[in-house]
Amino acid sequence: MEAEPPLYPMAGAAASQEDEDRLGVPDGPEAPLDELVGAYPNYNEEEEERRYYRRKRLGVLKNVLAASAGGMLTYGVYLGLLQMQLILHYDETYREVKYGNMGLPDIDSKMLMGINVTPIAALLYTPVLIRFFGTKWMMFLAVGIYALFVSTNYWERYYTLVPSAVALGMAIVPLWASMGNYITRMAQKYHEYSHYKEQDGQEPKQRPPRGSHAPYLLVFQAIFYSFFHLSFACAQLPMIYFLNHYLYDLNHTLYNVQSCGTNSHGILSGFNKTVLRTLPRSGNLIVVESVLMAVAFLAMLLVLGLCGAAYRPTEEIDLRSVGWGNIFQLPFKHVRDYRLRHLVPFFIYSGFEVLFACTGIALGYGVCSVGLERLAYLLVAYGLGASAASFLGLLGLWLPRPVPLVAGAGVHLLLTFVLFFWAPMPRALQHSWILYVAAALWGVGSALNKTGLSTLLGILYEDKERQDFIFTIYHWWQAVAIFTVYLGSSLPMKAKLAVLLVTLVASAVSYLRMEQKLRRGVAPRQPRIPRPQHKVRGYRYLEEDNSDESDADGEYGDGAEEEAQPAEPQPGPEPQGLGRRPCPYEQALGGDGPDEQ
Repeated sequence: MEAEPPLYPMAGAAASQEDEDRLGVPDGPEAPLDELVGAYPNYNEEEEERRYYRRKRLGVLKNVLAASAGGMLTYGVYLGLLQMQLILHYDETYREVKYGNMGLPDIDSKMLMGINVTPIAALLYTPVLIRFFGTKWMMFLAVGIYALFVSTNYWERYYTLVPSAVALGMAIVPLWASMGNYITRMAQKYHEYSHYKEQDGQEPKQRPPRGSHAPYLLVFQAIFYSFFHLSFACAQLPMIYFLNHYLYDLNHTLYNVQSCGTNSHGILSGFNKTVLRTLPRSGNLIVVESVLMAVAFLAMLLVLGLCGAAYRPTEEIDLRSVGWGNIFQLPFKHVRDYRLRHLVPFFIYSGFEVLFACTGIALGYGVCSVGLERLAYLLVAYGLGASAASFLGLLGLWLPRPVPLVAGAGVHLLLTFVLFFWAPMPRALQHSWILYVAAALWGVGSALNKTGLSTLLGILYEDKERQDFIFTIYHWWQAVAIFTVYLGSSLPMKAKLAVLLVTLVASAVSYLRMEQKLRRGVAPRQPRIPRPQHKVRGYRYLEEDNSDESDADGEYGDGAEEEAQPAEPQPGPEPQGLGRRPCPYEQALGGDGPDEQ
């Protein structure tokens, strides 16, 4: 009886003649190694590289959209909740019925103080927090603190509202500084992934030409601020769909108001103490707050799940390794740069104009004239106008750089002159269309201001070692301006308009003076960024220099300390090795280093 053939061929058995392919190359163990592990015959390296970088670019776009949507939802929830909370707490009937003698106005004043005063100290800790947590995780942590502020409104007490307001004030500058840094880094990454063929012929440590990422930065900042200004419109949804049904009309709330606009003093002097026709049920309030909490949680998930890292892991290590003392000092040392000194008035005005839109135009001119029930629609007009006008910043692709920023200042200058001489009558609806036009035009100027400033900072300071410091300084001056507006809220409207006008003219003149110095070639004086000092001898730093092959080693800015020149070759045999201890892998193999034969 014949033995049955094996089900599987024996290992090492010689292949039969029939196993050979048509070209005469055997398919068994005698086949050449290149035929088994070689490249796929239809593999196209250029096509695969193109697809790889296309995926990278789509990932950058996803990061920009996720960060923009997260910022919009976060700020919209914060503004909507704060606005609804202040209106409810203003009504004395609501306070007496629901909270008795708890002192709710005092709690609100301390809460606003915590939100406006705490950011003054942000310059001391913001760069340290951004370097410690990283840009993305700082964004996530700050959005989480905004969500914490929303959650405390389920139980409105002194020990919940005031501490959460202080924590929120601490997170304001880190959030928006990390957002500005993140968008700028995404523009630089998109440029890198779009021009990968040009970088193939360059040295690994050679940075791209100055300003090469500017077109992408203009587009990304326009997208970001278009989403951001939509938050002013989204914040009015609780007012439109919920709170407006409980408000008195303007004949009741404005009964004792005598003057509006440029003739007014403080914020709504003579406004009625009762604004709620009926008190909202606690269950309805809980539903609204739950929806806001869900939106805040969604913003956290967007930042956590869809936003990628702003830096490579080795870049994060390099940014932290300059020393925490240096990180603390560098924002103050950047004051020596004349470009920042010339832009400080614009930073301050940027804070003034946002608060004036929300308190001056919306309250002093709008609510004082057409009633509280139309406040939401005025802010919607401002938000939509600013969101649409954010794309006007793209004019910088074709026009000179100062044009969008100066155009926004010109729009605000014209409106400020008009508002300085206009005093609408209380309870007069026939001129309400003028208020909507003024709010929308003010939004146009705000959009050009915000987009122009952020783009300008990203172009002037494109070194990734400085960007978090620069955006921290920018948003810190904004916080100082907002604190100043908070202190001067009881001033007459003419005094507020005069301060706004003087700051606007000074900021425009100072900015044009800076551009003139740049055209003359005046070199800015920037502080030196110290070299990263790595204390760990790990797999990332086996070389003599930093192993990060990005542009971190090429230059450290215009005024940075120059690289040390390579030493001349010395006669005699070269030293063996780099004089370091073997890494753990080499110790496990029993070797003494990379020179072990």
